[in-house]
Amino acid sequence: MTVRVQEETFDIGAEAGAFAVRAGGQAGAVVTFTGVVRDRPGGGLREMVIEHYPGMTERALSSIEAEAVSRWALTDSLIIHRFGPLAPGDQIMMVATAAPHRADAFAAAEYLMDYLKSRAPFWKKEIAADGAEWVAARDEDEAALHRW
Repeated sequence: MTVRVQEETFDIGAEAGAFAVRAGGQAGAVVTFTGVVRDRPGGGLREMVIEHYPGMTERALSSIEAEAVSRWALTDSLIIHRFGPLAPGDQIMMVATAAPHRADAFAAAEYLMDYLKSRAPFWKKEIAADGAEWVAARDEDEAALHRW
C-alpha cells in the first residue's frame, strides 16, 4: 500500500508495470486509472495550480486508502497525486489496485477515485487568458460518494 504526493510527473507505463510485478501471483486483477488536466470546453486553460498542506494531505490519502483496503480484498494499492502548476494534458493522479478478483479491484479503484476527487485536501486554481478562479466542488462528484 503506497501513497505518494509529488510535484514531478510520473511514467504511467513504468508505474503500472512495477505495480503489476509487485502484485505478483497474489492478484488475479490489476486496475489502473490516470487522471489528466482537462482543458476548458473551447480551450483557453493555461494551467491548473494544485496546492496542498504537506503531512495533512498524505495522512488524508492514507486514510482513504486504508478504508478501501478494509472494504475490499486488496493485495496492494497505489495512489500518486501531483501538486504545483500543471498544463492541459498533464497527469494529475494515478490509482492502482490489485485483488484476487476483478470486482474488488474495480470497486476499490472507483472508490479511491471518487474520494480523491471530493475529499482529498487539494485546492485547484484554473488560470486562463480571462483570469483565474478556484475550482469549486461539483454536485455530481459529491453525489458519486453516496453509493459508497
